[in-house]
Amino acid sequence: MSKDFEIVRRDGRDIARIACRGRDVLNSPMINQGTAFTTEQREALGLTGMLPEHVMTLEAQVRRIYQQYSHEPSDLAKYNYLTAMQDRNETLFYRVVTENIEEMLPVIYTPTIGLAIQQYSHWFHKPRGIYLDIDNPDGIQAALEASGKGADDVDLIVVTDSEGILGIGDQGVGGVAITVGKLSVYVAAAGIHPDRVLPIVLDTGTDNLDLLNDPAYLGVRHARVRGERYDAFIERFVSEITGHFPQAMLHWEDFAAGNATRILSRYREDICTFNDDIQGTAGVVVAAVLAAIRNSHTRLADQRIVIHGAGTAGVGIAHLLLDIMVSQGIDRDQAMKQFWGLSSRGLLLEGGKVRDFQAPFARSKEDVKGWKLDRNGRYELADVVRNVQPTILIGTSAQSGAFTEPIVREMAKHVERPIIMPLSNPTSRAEAVPSDLLAWTNGAALIATGSPFKPVELGETTYHIAQANNALIFPGIGLGVICCRASRITDTVIAAASQAVASAVSDRSLGASLLPTMTQLRSISAQVAVAVVEQAQREGLAQRELDNPIQQVYEAMWQPVYPEIEVV
Repeated sequence: MSKDFEIVRRDGRDIARIACRGRDVLNSPMINQGTAFTTEQREALGLTGMLPEHVMTLEAQVRRIYQQYSHEPSDLAKYNYLTAMQDRNETLFYRVVTENIEEMLPVIYTPTIGLAIQQYSHWFHKPRGIYLDIDNPDGIQAALEASGKGADDVDLIVVTDSEGILGIGDQGVGGVAITVGKLSVYVAAAGIHPDRVLPIVLDTGTDNLDLLNDPAYLGVRHARVRGERYDAFIERFVSEITGHFPQAMLHWEDFAAGNATRILSRYREDICTFNDDIQGTAGVVVAAVLAAIRNSHTRLADQRIVIHGAGTAGVGIAHLLLDIMVSQGIDRDQAMKQFWGLSSRGLLLEGGKVRDFQAPFARSKEDVKGWKLDRNGRYELADVVRNVQPTILIGTSAQSGAFTEPIVREMAKHVERPIIMPLSNPTSRAEAVPSDLLAWTNGAALIATGSPFKPVELGETTYHIAQANNALIFPGIGLGVICCRASRITDTVIAAASQAVASAVSDRSLGASLLPTMTQLRSISAQVAVAVVEQAQREGLAQRELDNPIQQVYEAMWQPVYPEIEVV
């Protein structure tokens, strides 16, 4: 064995074959068990005297770690504590997170990770992942080789260029933390093996002047490179990464709107690739829409859908809903007429300032002929709601309070169960809050939000608010793709994942959540994975046939328990 260690699967169990000794064992988070190493293991691995005498069980370690975590004074301090633990002991980290996933998901990922990314260059202590910069494209191959991973060693890669990080924008090289956090969710939620994933940041410069003027900033020090040179760098990266890791699914994360759509369109027909900001967001929102339609006893074909904030996420939602409508037998041209998208300039109109990816949803002047407007020549949200009388109102605008009381009451006048989804993150940017929406609709609104909200008491009913968290869908998609070695991820595969999430909720009583809770994440991810496998097999995308998907998906899910040790 040329490496210090390797993890092999044998008879349904993980075996850690360890060739290194002493401090090298304790410094390898994938094999380090800390105080859980037995006396015999300590002797065989050269650890005698390097640990306190007492041997602890994994369960005892978890209790100790959670107690320490609970005493941290802030969410950022908790994030740093968990990150440090992940750097020491990967299995223990994931055991703690999976046992407390609803509590810890907002700490290891959004929203807390946004604070950590902003301070990345100041708290940097141990590199995770691969750093590739546009000034050295010839170094890509060497960097991939330096990872120590071979062609069959990586199942999943998450990559960012850090331009569109969460709600905080361009964060330069610090965006690498979003790829690490995303992969942590894949592992905790879907059991993708932590030794078979790879985080990558593409450092193409930054337009963030605070970073460029910060002496501690660790990224390349120039403005973002764009145009042909940027595209050539992306092309080189895709060529190198798919050549080096031919089996890996490539996940694009937090690219700016224009680049995100363009890159996905460029490569999705050729490689197994996925963009969570577009496809993952669309998938979980569509799941909420499907559940809401079921609860309102209506049909998708009957919906009039207004999307306030028709960027990459909003348009991605529209496309997925459109595809499902067409699959249900609705003529595509007719289905297109059921969508109304608004950008920061108002309603998308033919001949107006519309980006390429928005153009299919732009309305003609004939469509708005005779409309009553608040301001002549301006087609704002209130005008669209008044004239379209939507059944579904989706917010991806990051405009706080955009769903005002008059707008919501106007909508509710024309539909028995208005479906309203203020999805913008963080909470300070939400288009409305659930308590107001329920009050303005007398409890009739069916709601999903982007941020978590506590239940709302109205009258004698407690309303549990669905959070359209992408974590409900992207981990399961990744797991399903890996299990069947899907060659591509199509819109129909995403739609199957959405249906699986929507079907996972059986409680249809008044006030019940439209979506599963985070406590169900492992189960939901497995259900999504099975749906993805089955759809991929129907479409001929599966390169590995599964004859018993439920059992095989379950067996494929890594469990955070210490592997057996084989000293070599």
